[in-house]
Amino acid sequence: MPALVLTRALLLIGDSLAFRKVTQFTRIAPSQGNARFLSGSGSLTLASLGLKSEVKTVSANEKNKLQQGISTIEVPKSREKKRVSGNKQGLIKEKNPVDIMTAPFAAKSFSELGLPPLLVERLEKEGFTIPTDVQAAAVPTVLKNHDVVIQSYTGSGKTLAYLLPILSQVGPLKEELSDGYETGNKIDIEAVIVAPSRELGMQIVREVEKLLGPANKKLVQQLVGGANRSRQEDALRKNKPAIVVGTPGRIAEISAAGKLPTHGCRFLVLDEIDQLLAFTFREDMKRILDHVGRRPGARGGESNSPPVKRAARQTIMVSATVPFSVIRAARSWGCDPLLIQANKVVPIESVTPSGSVNIPGTPSTTDSSSNVQPMPDVQSLPPNLQHYYTITRIQHKVDMLRRSVHALDAKCVIAFMNHTKQLKDAVFKLEARGMNAAELHGDLSKLVRSTILKKFRNGEIRVLLTNELSARGLDLPECDLVVNLGLPTDSVHYAHRAGRTGRLGRKGTVVTICEESEVFVVKKLQKQLSLSIQACEFSEGNLVIIED
Repeated sequence: MPALVLTRALLLIGDSLAFRKVTQFTRIAPSQGNARFLSGSGSLTLASLGLKSEVKTVSANEKNKLQQGISTIEVPKSREKKRVSGNKQGLIKEKNPVDIMTAPFAAKSFSELGLPPLLVERLEKEGFTIPTDVQAAAVPTVLKNHDVVIQSYTGSGKTLAYLLPILSQVGPLKEELSDGYETGNKIDIEAVIVAPSRELGMQIVREVEKLLGPANKKLVQQLVGGANRSRQEDALRKNKPAIVVGTPGRIAEISAAGKLPTHGCRFLVLDEIDQLLAFTFREDMKRILDHVGRRPGARGGESNSPPVKRAARQTIMVSATVPFSVIRAARSWGCDPLLIQANKVVPIESVTPSGSVNIPGTPSTTDSSSNVQPMPDVQSLPPNLQHYYTITRIQHKVDMLRRSVHALDAKCVIAFMNHTKQLKDAVFKLEARGMNAAELHGDLSKLVRSTILKKFRNGEIRVLLTNELSARGLDLPECDLVVNLGLPTDSVHYAHRAGRTGRLGRKGTVVTICEESEVFVVKKLQKQLSLSIQACEFSEGNLVIIED
């Protein structure tokens, strides 16, 4: 009899524990975050991202038609296990497969992306009628207040991809004008855009001014190094801009002086984010991240919670190449950020170190829980490029440059050298042979650099010799040839150099001039980038391809 009682007692205790375990798991409710889902058969759809699909309902008869225009990105069925923060029981929450339909990414006009009519009208006036793939993916996502990392090849329209959603909410082109814009009252700074170089910063300012128009160009202020700081501070005080674009050093410098109030800023854009993570920018970036969109009095612990981050600012990170260091930064600085590529949007937390985009050509070791496969740097290259290399002695490299320009009949050429001291000598040799050339580097004043770029755009200069400084930020759609007189240090630098040509769907050519002992570097770049770099020579004014 006692044994029977004991057995029944043990069974009751077991049932109670089992019931408690079930209730503990069912107690985990889905949060309001953008990338958290219900356990079971839930999925991440356009609605959960905050995006409106143009397809309201799908009937059985329409299914086949819709599938022709809608692509689906799926996560493998294996589930990623992640410890739930703040869960005292230390339970493990299983994440469900992500299913994102990309219907709005196939937009045929900017009006389909949810932009204000006034902004669409201004775009059409400037000749922009059809959004690029990355713009169609990024604009509606950013408009729904998601923190994002935008990754696409150089020249694909990334600048407009983040400027359009900002201008739809800031400035005179937004849907509803506030009293501040109508009466000229003080306007707080609402967007800060950080760029690693002066050239890129000035290019972004030109794009904003083009859209705002001459009457409203004062709403954007440029804060770049190399320019007169006191004049920039006076312009801030006088013009009261809504958008500030600048380099990390100058923004941090004026902010530290108390003349750049950005605590109430709504948008923080980090263009060429992989460059901004460099050690030289560390202190300046720390100040920017601590002060832009962070109101005084907010404690560090509180600012890490998603609601506070969302209320404080929207963080947008942009680059043609996104190494895993950028993924880590996005997780730290953003709130449930999304990775945006052409026709694709995925949660950033699904990217693993093995899915890093800066390890091209290596065997995939991607964790089964990630739907992001290793992305080769070839995705950072414009699609319509031809790549060649030719061998010569070091003392003949400049002459080989001249021969390549004539053989390809290139009208607008950018040639890269690794050392600034070599630029002047190369310009002298080219001009001695009757070719208009100029040098561009950081030691020149802002005025001189602006003058050189203006002449280059106007066709007065045929060959622009520069260093790595200009691999990013130079937006010269007319450039039809890029020449590497000095070899790039890695595949990422090659991608950014090559991206100076073939922009916005145009055709372009990339020629690397190397010595015999440097051929192995070209072969390595070819393997890493998963592209064909053909051997060639320039003979009698023609390009002759050599079979390896």
